[in-house]
Amino acid sequence: MDELEEYRARIDELDKRILEDLALRVEAARRIGEYKRIHGIPIWDREREAEVLSRVRVQAEGHGLDPLEVSDIYRLILALCRRVQGEETRVAYLGPRGTFSEEAARKYFTGQPSIYAAVDNVKDIFRLVSTGEVDYGVVPVENSIEGSVNIVLDMLLETDCMVYGEVEVRIRHNLIARPGMGLQDIRVVLSHPQALAQCRPFLEENLPKARIMESASTAAAVRRASRLKGAAAIGTELAAQIYDMDVIAKGIESNPNNYTRFLVISRGDHPPTGRDKTSIIFSVPHRPGALHRALQPLASRNINLTRIESRPARMTPWDYLFYCDFEGHRMEDPCLEALKELEKACTMLKVLGSYPRAR
Repeated sequence: MDELEEYRARIDELDKRILEDLALRVEAARRIGEYKRIHGIPIWDREREAEVLSRVRVQAEGHGLDPLEVSDIYRLILALCRRVQGEETRVAYLGPRGTFSEEAARKYFTGQPSIYAAVDNVKDIFRLVSTGEVDYGVVPVENSIEGSVNIVLDMLLETDCMVYGEVEVRIRHNLIARPGMGLQDIRVVLSHPQALAQCRPFLEENLPKARIMESASTAAAVRRASRLKGAAAIGTELAAQIYDMDVIAKGIESNPNNYTRFLVISRGDHPPTGRDKTSIIFSVPHRPGALHRALQPLASRNINLTRIESRPARMTPWDYLFYCDFEGHRMEDPCLEALKELEKACTMLKVLGSYPRAR
């Protein structure tokens, strides 16, 4: 056995020990979970987790390891231990209650015990994921009619969050009003400006005299309409259920091909599944053919590019960043080889994560 094989055998043995110790830790956490349930103690102890992470960072530094990277590993271990204890997955989405973001979150985590938290803005969702206060965040990144959500693209660049999954939601707009109301009773229609624009033909034909009022979201519109006499809103069926409203007309949007793609973000990306997609951000030097050369490693390996979009880099006028999605997982060939070659042609490359393609 040569020296390299000896090192690899040593690593294999260490990996075995790490997994054995991890199994012991998970079993200890499971027993703690049983004790907590018997004695009526909440499963999640935020202060205890913070104490563990703080201790791990100090110990990692003492062993010459990067404390932040080791802390990230331990966050995943703590999440695993919470799950075996019966703790529900914590998911943040763009609120308020009843939005398409909540529909996307519930669609993605169907069948998985989850606690859903409505959050006021995208930046706070990324912050909650980064700090470990939630396990996942669900944010809209692209609409088939309106295009990309720029704040989400910016936060993917600026934070350490990674893309763990994606889910697509068909945007079906519904006319919603208080129980007992009909079209003849509606004097005001409230909704988000995009929803109002997408339902204009229906409104012009069926409610030509109704006053149109804009709201911050479709869910906020339904909530407000539930308190106003003669008011209706355009929103989701979920919002109608939440605020005890009736759906007067379903699917009133003018374009049936209206879909929004949502990203599920976490502190790490998803293991390979065989039906994966990878998202990256990169920039190239100002030279003729630079973008072509950067993408050549994907083309030469027959890797399907599913999306590319440019955004101003902001640091320097007229510099651009390219957001790119392609099929395959970053940890598997040929994507692994393509990314190594792509990096050589870029002035900056950030891998946002690999994750299963939406079904």
